[in-house]
Parts: sequence; C-alpha cells; structure tokens
Amino acid sequence: MPVDHQPLAGQVALVAGATRGGGRATAIELATAGATVYLTGRTTAASSSPMNRPETIEGTASLVEAAGGNGIAVQVDHTDADQVADLMATIKAEHGRLDVLVNNVWGGDPMVEWDGPFWTHDLDNALALLRQAIDSHIITSWHAAPLLTVDGGGLIIEVTDGTSTRYRGSFFYDLAKSSVIRLAVAQAADFGDQGVAVVAVSPGFLRSEAMLDHFGVTEASWRAAIKQDEHFAWSETPHYLGRAIVAIAADTDRMALTGTTTATWELYQRYGFTDLDGSQPDWGRHAREDLGIEP
Repeated sequence: MPVDHQPLAGQVALVAGATRGGGRATAIELATAGATVYLTGRTTAASSSPMNRPETIEGTASLVEAAGGNGIAVQVDHTDADQVADLMATIKAEHGRLDVLVNNVWGGDPMVEWDGPFWTHDLDNALALLRQAIDSHIITSWHAAPLLTVDGGGLIIEVTDGTSTRYRGSFFYDLAKSSVIRLAVAQAADFGDQGVAVVAVSPGFLRSEAMLDHFGVTEASWRAAIKQDEHFAWSETPHYLGRAIVAIAADTDRMALTGTTTATWELYQRYGFTDLDGSQPDWGRHAREDLGIEP
C-alpha cells in the first residue's frame, strides 16, 4: 500500500491474538493502512505459550515497524479478565478510544481431536479449548465495548472458519468456530444503533507459519506442497485476511455488513484487494465447484 494511501490514519486498533498467522498479518496490514495497532498474545521472547511455536508478539511488532507502521506489543492472556481490563485501561489512557477490535484468539490446534465421537474426547481439554476460543472473545469484547462506542463507528471483527452451517469435522472445533459466528450476530444486535459494526470473517485455506511447517515448505516454495495436498493450490497468505479486514475497516458503509458472516473469497469481490502476489484466491468457489461442499 502506498505511503500516501492510509485510510486508517489516526485510528487505534487491537488485534487480540497477533503472535502469528492471520493475526500477525492483520496487525501488519492495519498498521500499514495507518492505524496504531496494539498486538497481543501469550508468547514473548521470554515466555512461550502451550502452542510451543517460535513466533512472538515482539516479532510481530518488528514486522509492523519494518512495514512502516506503529505496533505496540502487549503480553495478554485473553481468558484472564484482569489482564484484558488492564490492557483496555492502557488504551483508554493513551488514546481515549478504540476504533477496531479484531478478535482472533484461537491457539487451539494442539487441543483439537479429530478422531472419534465427542464423548471419546478428553473433556477437560475440550472445555479448555472452548474457554480459549470463545470465552476469550467475549471477555475482550465486554471490556472493549465502552472504548468502541466513544465516537461511534467502531468495528469488531470475529475471525472464524467457514461461513456455512456445515459440520467442521470435530465436535468441539465446530462448536468453537460456529459460536464465534453467533457472537457477531449477538453483538451486532446489542450494539443496535450505536454505530458499531460486528462482522465474522473467515479466511480460506491459510498458509500460516504452522501450515507451511506441516508441509515442509516456505512461503517462497509453497507450491511444492501441492503434490502432498492438491487443495493447497487454492490456499492464501495470512495477508489476504488482513487486507480483507482493512477493507471493511475503511468502508464508510460497513454497517451494511454488521451481524453477518463473510470471507476473503467474498470480500475480494466486494473490495477488489489482492493477495501478496497479486492473485485473488477463491476458496469458496473451489469448495463448492470442486469439493461439493458449502465453505
């Protein structure tokens, strides 16, 4: 994005869950668009989360700065209401408002069981997954709401997986992602006429750091992984999600989307943005036409 085109200049954003993947890329894209971005997560250079990944929130802040943006890394566990309250107090003291909240906390990949019916899954682990994937979003929105309504026109993005009611292959994973979609509906209703839009947004097949590692490739060599999974040909970088979110944030008519669920494969058609390589991946079309499923 050219330096003279910053549609979010002067705005304040929070990406909850910005350590890696879609959250990291969204923080970079929001900052490149001119916003001051608070980026949170559990993993720092000094303290790792149960994800046991090398990415850190400081690393995200460095990438934001390298892109010419302003990123503020804060270690926060969003299931801890006190930590979230402290974060919001900091944002209020430093800016007095919040314009964009991206509820992207997940971190549940190591906790999902894909085999067998739900009653064979570890219940304590499953409930911890739901706490992390759903309660964290509720806690964050609850504490952020007063800041989002200061000037009116705030935005909450709920990052999910898919836009349909299809079963996502694992009971507790499905419940987590479907619940996040419902959070957008319910929050939009409660904000009513206060001018705060709430939109659930899904990426397609995301080429996250973990996914690239899974296939043993890098972003530069990702096409080599198509031999392992032909569907990877329709994958997208995390920045595609970030650009979709920036497009919504910059849209003066975004209230038309409040309470709805949409995706990168729909939003690129609405706004015209591209992925990093100039392409416009359409996972939704692939899912419907080639896989015969609703994405």
